[in-house]
Amino acid sequence: MSAPGWPQMTRVFGRIGLLSFGGPAAQIAVMHRELVEHRPWLSEEAFLRALSLCMLLPGPEAMQLATYAGWRLRGVAGGLLAGLLFVVPGALVIAVLALGYAWYGQLPLVQAAFLGIKAAVIVVVFQALRKVAGKALHGAQGWVLAVLSFLALFVLGLPFPLIILCAGLWGMMHGQTTRPAPDHLPARPAQTRRTLLVWSALWAAPLLMLWALDQDFLLQLGLFFSKLAIVTFGGAYAVLAYMTQTVVQDFGWISTDQMIDALGLAETTPGPLILVTEFVALLAGFAQSGITGALAAGLLALWVTFTPCFLWIFLAGPYLERISAQPRLAGALQAITAAVVGVIANLSVWFALHVIFDRVEGASFLAIPAPDLSSFNILACVLVLAGMVLMLRLRRGFVLTMAALTAAALLMALV
Repeated sequence: MSAPGWPQMTRVFGRIGLLSFGGPAAQIAVMHRELVEHRPWLSEEAFLRALSLCMLLPGPEAMQLATYAGWRLRGVAGGLLAGLLFVVPGALVIAVLALGYAWYGQLPLVQAAFLGIKAAVIVVVFQALRKVAGKALHGAQGWVLAVLSFLALFVLGLPFPLIILCAGLWGMMHGQTTRPAPDHLPARPAQTRRTLLVWSALWAAPLLMLWALDQDFLLQLGLFFSKLAIVTFGGAYAVLAYMTQTVVQDFGWISTDQMIDALGLAETTPGPLILVTEFVALLAGFAQSGITGALAAGLLALWVTFTPCFLWIFLAGPYLERISAQPRLAGALQAITAAVVGVIANLSVWFALHVIFDRVEGASFLAIPAPDLSSFNILACVLVLAGMVLMLRLRRGFVLTMAALTAAALLMALV
């Protein structure tokens, strides 16, 4: 098909950015619906291959998937448009909430409104998981890999990169795949070197400027979040413990309670969960020098967190079709795709538990999430059931369902 026009690209990816609530599983579900089901912009195979690639890269996989989709449709400019539209709405919301939090503390009414949104997202995630599993899992091996991936994460709490690595090695050794025909031109070495040079320079530019201006606090903050952008394999959840220890205990930028609130608000806003870095930076900057310091720290955190994401995609994207044309590597990608279904299932269950129960702790054995039964949220459960009726039974759209559930949650909070 011919590439879509810029106005249509802006509308579609803007819609994805505004509806990207609920973490990676929900965001991938929204993109699958918009880019594969509703429009023939990506084939099912291309979407799943891209998702497998993004799972292998450091950084937020959903944001990188959006960037890859935009790049496939309209080159680097399309990737920039798609990636920015995915991040900017959530970043603006986070900025408003963080500054409001710094001035006034928690915002209960906002959190109540987001409860309705999260209830609708649970239903969307369930729909997407069912569709992706049906199309990505081929044969007994695919189902076994997906189930083992889910159990390894949900029960054993194994590191995400280890699971993906094991699935890839298994697929490389045992996968029986046909050689698919590449459907995109391979990258040129000169283009790859230019991409690496330009985006690395953009990444480093503000850090060098801060070093030259002797801005120690902002430089330390920028270097830490740059390091985080490199080690964030498997999404934000994989590095939350490390991040919390560093910003709370080592640097003392914020308190433990503030970190918990930052994560809670980041989970309820559109965009990738790694936007929690912006929230933390805004609070730390506010404590240092008020509103000016907050805005400078927040913008710096956004820059060093997401500039690397564009670098990884623009470097690796052109090689995806070449990789998928090699039988062994294609087998590895196919196995990783099956394992990713288990990852999405784990995120879905984790998200649902944290919506329906106010307190979820780790179990005393293994890594199974243990909800505190006394913290059962009746309103959240009712909203989820209502969302299932509206979307699965009455076939109402996501936006209408989300608006109805949000209004109901707000009404209950005001009563």
